[in-house]
Amino acid sequence: MVRILPMASSIRPSLSSFRSAAAAGPPSRFAAPFASPSHNSCRPLSLLHLGSVPQSLSFGLKASKLLRGEGSSTAVSAAGNIAQASTAATEENVLEWVKKDKRRLLHVVYRVGDLDRTIKFYTECLGMKLLRKRDIPEERYTNAFLGYGPEDSHFVIELTYNYGVDKYDIGAGFGHFGIAVEDVTKTVDLIKAKGGKVTREPGPVKGGKTIIAFIEDPDGYKFELLERGPTPEPLCQVMLRVGDLERAINFYEKAYGMELLRTRDNPEYKYTIAMMGYGPEDKSAVIELTYNYGVSEYDKGNAYAQIAIGTDDVYKTAEAIRLSGGKITREPGPLPGINTKITACLDPDGWKTVFVDNIDFLKELE
Repeated sequence: MVRILPMASSIRPSLSSFRSAAAAGPPSRFAAPFASPSHNSCRPLSLLHLGSVPQSLSFGLKASKLLRGEGSSTAVSAAGNIAQASTAATEENVLEWVKKDKRRLLHVVYRVGDLDRTIKFYTECLGMKLLRKRDIPEERYTNAFLGYGPEDSHFVIELTYNYGVDKYDIGAGFGHFGIAVEDVTKTVDLIKAKGGKVTREPGPVKGGKTIIAFIEDPDGYKFELLERGPTPEPLCQVMLRVGDLERAINFYEKAYGMELLRTRDNPEYKYTIAMMGYGPEDKSAVIELTYNYGVSEYDKGNAYAQIAIGTDDVYKTAEAIRLSGGKITREPGPLPGINTKITACLDPDGWKTVFVDNIDFLKELE
């Protein structure tokens, strides 16, 4: 059904990432679950303050000293020029660093109402493996990680079950997950035999030739099955709807360092898609951004949570996100009681992403 080529880990952390690393604690959760389906956000975490003075502030202090020593308008002008030049240089350096940062999609996080039922469906119908499972009774939730290969080299799913919550609202903004298979028809037949729900029978994609089908898991999440040859990354897509495609593309390029792999406009069906990622679609997981003509906003529900991305420096990542107009929802730093450094943000459409320190992430898997 799903044939997987071996994939080497794309995380190659630099030695500089070891700064401030301490002994690894118990695994962290990048998306704190919530106890009630009426909430649309994850449990808040206390913000951690950075102790260093930003470079732009440092230049501002120098300018202030210059102004105190020189009362002339020339001094004021010189100080202003220094500050502006410093800010511009800092922004340019940060955004250029983003392009060189070692990033990849780590996992996608969402909530389910019956963990065992979902694990059974993913393993028996979709051919995934249960990679690990963790129960956090003091926080009243359980996580399960599933995928087609080890977490240090593959994009995987992180399921969250919150005690006592059996249903969530998926909303209209989340689209689907994509899974590459060698034979869509055989996969659909297997899913039907297991009692799965097929919402779109196998056939060519609208306006194209690729054979696809759509199914739903027990919680109503949609999966697109795409017919492809062997691939190292069968869990290959996450589709999210956006209200301004050009704005979203620009943000994902600048703030997230992703590459625009391709776009496709389909005026007959009034939508446009853009594929964004850190590598080619046939070898890497990608984000599929979809713009539906005339729709600028979507209800996101409370089921889908976020995507996690690896980075060599969460502090620089947060700075780049701010410079690109993103909203930081968790300041960069280690999680309380754990060594893993993260930062979290929202894109212009309100989709959440968590960036995780590469070195710390690998330590969690040990």
